[in-house]
Amino acid sequence: MKTSFFRPLAAVLAAVSLVASSAALADADLSKSKVSAISKQMNVPTEGVFKKFSAQIKFDPANAAQGSAQMSIDIASFDLGDKAYNDQVAGKDWFDAKTYPQATFVSSAIAPAGGNQYNVTGKLTIKGRAETVTVPVTFAQSGSTQTFDGVLPIKRSVFNIGTGEWKDTSIVADDVQIKFHIVATK
Repeated sequence: MKTSFFRPLAAVLAAVSLVASSAALADADLSKSKVSAISKQMNVPTEGVFKKFSAQIKFDPANAAQGSAQMSIDIASFDLGDKAYNDQVAGKDWFDAKTYPQATFVSSAIAPAGGNQYNVTGKLTIKGRAETVTVPVTFAQSGSTQTFDGVLPIKRSVFNIGTGEWKDTSIVADDVQIKFHIVATK
């Protein structure tokens, strides 16, 4: 019986798919930020959280095009709430965290999308495979605190996540949502 499933990344990747923080470069406040991956195993949604990541953000809504965002996610920190699942997902058939310990996102463009919405385009790299993605991000600011929220849908097969018996998308869906909430203070 199969005992594991893929509940991805991050920001990894998604979170990875961040946007940026105001005029000055700011680091994410990890105690207030979260990056998770949501997938379905046998049509049941599962969510795992990346416990370790870093994000550097530069963003001014009045000059969005000059903003930037970088994120790095520690793949081995993916937590499904069960050590056996965590170990299996970190293994070769899924993330292969020993060979590919980091997932990254580096922005190349930020464009306003109306109101407090922005599209952040950049390279998402998971398991050594880099893909250009565009992440819709919602921005909010309260004093010197900036918040970035978004969801990046990806296909796990594009990043070769789930090999061998786990390549079958009828058991673990190909669609994954990387969800992030990043809080940064200027």
